[in-house]
Amino acid sequence: MPIFSAPDGTELTYHVTGQGEPLLCLPGGPMRASAYLGDLGGLSRHRRLFLLDLRGTGDSAVPADPATYRCDRQVDDVEAFRSHLGWERVDLLAHSAAGDLALLYAARYPDRIRTLTSVTGRARALGIDFTEEHRREAAARRRAEPWFAAAYEAYERIWAGSTADADWDAVAPFFYGRWDATAQAHAATEVEQTNEEAADLYASAGAFEPSVARAAVAALDARVLLLAGELDSGPLPRVAATVAELFPEGELIVQPGAGHHPWLDDPRRFTETVTAFLDRAR
Repeated sequence: MPIFSAPDGTELTYHVTGQGEPLLCLPGGPMRASAYLGDLGGLSRHRRLFLLDLRGTGDSAVPADPATYRCDRQVDDVEAFRSHLGWERVDLLAHSAAGDLALLYAARYPDRIRTLTSVTGRARALGIDFTEEHRREAAARRRAEPWFAAAYEAYERIWAGSTADADWDAVAPFFYGRWDATAQAHAATEVEQTNEEAADLYASAGAFEPSVARAAVAALDARVLLLAGELDSGPLPRVAATVAELFPEGELIVQPGAGHHPWLDDPRRFTETVTAFLDRAR
């Protein structure tokens, strides 16, 4: 497996799959090994995917200082990755919590971004996040699902403060457009692929300065795609739309019937959407 060194000496690993122009991919979770991205629904048939295992996840080393798990502290890991690969500018794709990392990278290294694709990405870096009300709003759309009653009761316990693994397992169907065998197998790997200590520190105090990041992305000379899932709550499509408006060349595409992992819900539509965006001439 290819390895490079972060600025603090931590050895980071990445995985390469597919063919075509390169696409640098950042996994979410937060702090989940990149294996859960798979080949992004067949996107690897159109792009050569470079999937980074963030520090302390997957095959990457655990850093000496746990404080470096904080999102803003990992921005220079991404820059070291770009430098290691020898690219002047990158097409960058980020999923979920890695949306924050990608936004901070774009704010700090704007000249290194050619395109940014944020797939159901968070935007705490810009002062925008999902809320309990957003979760409730999206959940209400799934009332006809056979699993709804038990999952919603678990959500209520979580909103009341529960941290029980059984409750978090029970709400997993809300994160997928279809709670089929593929989604269930995907969800079952989350715990083993996630560094919980790192996840707790990822968005800790001091990680984000929204006013600074907003000012930086307002001048970003790069095309930006916000790809939201119609059924997702983090972010809701209308929340993703407010994020897209913060970029000079931002656009929103909502994938019908998709949850938080749109490449699983409709691989063909996901691949066509992302490929069309990446291939479009400026």
